[in-house]
Amino acid sequence: MNAPAEFARAVCPHDCPDTCAMRVSVENGRAIKVSGDPDHPPTQGVLCTKVTRYAERVHHPKRLTQPMKRVGRKGEGRFEPISWEEACRIAAERLGEIAQRAPEAILPYSYAGTMGLVQGDSIAQCFFHKLGASRLDRAICAAAGAAGLRYTFGSSLGMLTEYFAESEVILIWGANPIASNLHFWTRAQEAKRNGAKLIAIDPYRSLTAEKCHQHIALKPGTDGALALGMMHVLITEDRLDHDYIAAHTHGFDALKARALTYTPARVAAICGIEEQAVVDLARLYASTRKAAIRMNYGLQRVRGGGNAVRAIACLPALTGAWRERAGGVLLSSSGWAPVDANALQRPDLIPGWPQHQPRIVNMNQIGNALTHAGDAAFGPKVEAIVVYNSNPVAVAPESAKVAAGFAREDLFTIVLEQFQTDTADYADLLLPATTQLEHLDVHKSYGHTHVMANLPAIAPVGEARPNTEIFRCIARAMGLTEPALFESDEDVAAHAFDWNDPALGGADWAALKREGWLKLNIPEAPFANGGFRTPTGKCEFHSEALAKAGLDPLPDYLPPHESADGAPELAARYPLAMISPPARNFLNSTFVNVESLRATEGEPHVDLHPADAARREIADGDEVRVFNDRGSMRARARVTDRARSGLVVGLSIWWKKLAPDGRNANEVTSQALTDLGGSATFYDCLVEVERA
Repeated sequence: MNAPAEFARAVCPHDCPDTCAMRVSVENGRAIKVSGDPDHPPTQGVLCTKVTRYAERVHHPKRLTQPMKRVGRKGEGRFEPISWEEACRIAAERLGEIAQRAPEAILPYSYAGTMGLVQGDSIAQCFFHKLGASRLDRAICAAAGAAGLRYTFGSSLGMLTEYFAESEVILIWGANPIASNLHFWTRAQEAKRNGAKLIAIDPYRSLTAEKCHQHIALKPGTDGALALGMMHVLITEDRLDHDYIAAHTHGFDALKARALTYTPARVAAICGIEEQAVVDLARLYASTRKAAIRMNYGLQRVRGGGNAVRAIACLPALTGAWRERAGGVLLSSSGWAPVDANALQRPDLIPGWPQHQPRIVNMNQIGNALTHAGDAAFGPKVEAIVVYNSNPVAVAPESAKVAAGFAREDLFTIVLEQFQTDTADYADLLLPATTQLEHLDVHKSYGHTHVMANLPAIAPVGEARPNTEIFRCIARAMGLTEPALFESDEDVAAHAFDWNDPALGGADWAALKREGWLKLNIPEAPFANGGFRTPTGKCEFHSEALAKAGLDPLPDYLPPHESADGAPELAARYPLAMISPPARNFLNSTFVNVESLRATEGEPHVDLHPADAARREIADGDEVRVFNDRGSMRARARVTDRARSGLVVGLSIWWKKLAPDGRNANEVTSQALTDLGGSATFYDCLVEVERA
C-alpha cells in the first residue's frame, strides 16, 4: 500500500521576479505534484505553466545522478561514471596545481540557475576567494538596470507590486509579464477592471501588449529618448510637482536643460513613432499621481540601457507619483532585502585582501576570455573554469567564440548540473547537482518584498549533491581547512541576512523556517517623503558619483552600438534589428529539455514584419537564415505585424543541441557592453534574414 501523500513547502528558485511559494506533494519519497501556495500573498496559489511541471523536471529520465568524467572529445558529450571520491580528487589535484602557480588562471562561472542565497554564491564564493581565483562580474542580465537605479535611487528599490492593483495609469515598459511576471499581471488586470489605462511600450506586440489599451512600438534601444521626450512635455506644459522636486530631488535645473533638447519631434524621429504619441503619453502619465511604471530588463539590454533606466526612473519624482502607494516605478525590489553579502561570500578570504584584488572577468565576454592567450594586461590565460547555475555555451553572447573557448583541450572544465546541457558536453568533470526540492535554501525576491525559506521536500535523486556540498568535497580533498568552507547549509542560511535590520522586524532564521516567509517592513509608499538611499538622500537626476567616474551625470539617450544612428555602414549591410526575448515556455535555457514544454513551444522561429518579409521574398512558414558577421542560425519564419517594421524577433533560448541546426540566437549577439554596469547587449544586434 502506498504511503499517504505529504506536503512540503518550497520556493521557486528560477530567475523570475515572482519568487513563488510552492507546495510539493510527496508520495513514497517522490515529488508527484508542485502547486502554488494559496497562503503566500504574492503567489495566491498560482504558478506559471513551466513550474507546474517541476516534478517532471526533478524526476526527468535524463536527470544526472552520478559523477562522470569525460572519455570523448570536448563537446561530444561522452562520459563514464566515477565515484564522488574520485571526482573530488581529480578536481582537487587539477585546481590545486593551478592555484599554486597562477590562481587567477582559475575562473568561476555562474549566474541565476538558482536565485537561492545558499546554493548560489555562498560556499562557492568562499572557495574561490580562498584560492585567490579570478572574480566573475555577474552582469549578464540586470547589471545596467541595477546601475541605473543605484545612481538614481541608491539601490534596486521601487514601489510595491501589490499596489499596482490600485493604479489608474500603468506603463508596462519593456516587459511582457504574461510570460515573465505573471503575478504582477494579475494586479495590472485588477487595475484595468477598475478603470485603469494600460500602455505597453515595446518594439514587439507581445501577448501583454495585445491586452493593453495602447501599444507604442518604438525602435529597440530608444526607450531613453522616449522618457526624455516625456520630460520635455511635462516641463513645457508645467505638469510637475514643484514641491516634491524641491524637497526630494537633486539636479532638476540640469535635467530640465537636458530634457528641453528632446522635443517631441526629435524623439518621434529617434523612436520611429508619431510625434503626438509622445505628447499624449506624457499627458496621460501626468493626469494622475496614481501613475505606475513597470519596467523589465529587456529595455536595458542595449548600449544605452543604464541611461534609459535612469531616465524612466526620474519620471515619478517629476510628477510626485511617489506620494501615492499606487504611484512610482518598479524594475527591481531586491535592494529592500538586507542580504549580508560579506558574511555569505567572505571576500576577506582572498589572500592579501583588500590590498590585493584578483582580476575581474565580465561574464558577457567569456568568449573573449577563454580564447585569450594571456598577457600583461589580461593576466594569465584561463586554465580552469568551474561552471555552476549557468549554461554559458547556450546563453552567453557570440556563441561560436564561447564554444571555441570551451573546446580547448588544455582547459580543465568542471560543470555542476542537473542535466547534460550544451555546456555540460564540454566538461572534463560533470557533477550531478540537486534541484530545489532536494536541498535547503533561502531567498529574497526582485518582484515582491518577502524573504522566503526553502526546505528539502525529498532526498537527493541518485547521488546528486547540493552545490554547497560539492564545493565542500573539493575543498576537503584539497586539504583546505578554512572553517567558512565547511559551514552547514543551515549555518549559511542563518547568516544570509542582517537580522538586525529594521526591515526584518527582529525575526531570525528559525522564525523564517517556521513561517515559510516573512514580509519586509517597508512603507506602503516608500518615497512619499523622500528617503532615497543616495548620498544626498534624494532622487538624483544629477549624480555626482557618475561625474566623479568621468561619466555623464545626467540621463541621456545613447543610440545602440548597432543601429543606423550608431553604425550606419553596418546598418547598410545588416538592416534589421534583432531582439531575442524569452519564450513563454522556457526560462532562459531552463525547461528547454522538458519535452511537454518544448512540444508546446514547437521549433525555433523568428517573427518578421510583412513588409520586411516581402522585400526578401519570404513567406510565412519558410525556413530562414538569420545572420551577421558573428554567425548565423536557422529558424521558421512567422510573417506578422506583431514585429514592427525593421525588427526581427527570435524567442529564446533554445539549447543548441535541441535546435534543428545546432544553433540559437546567441550565434549573432555581441559581446559589447552597456553604458553602465557592464551588462550584456543582447537586444543591440543587427542582422539580415534570407530564405534558407
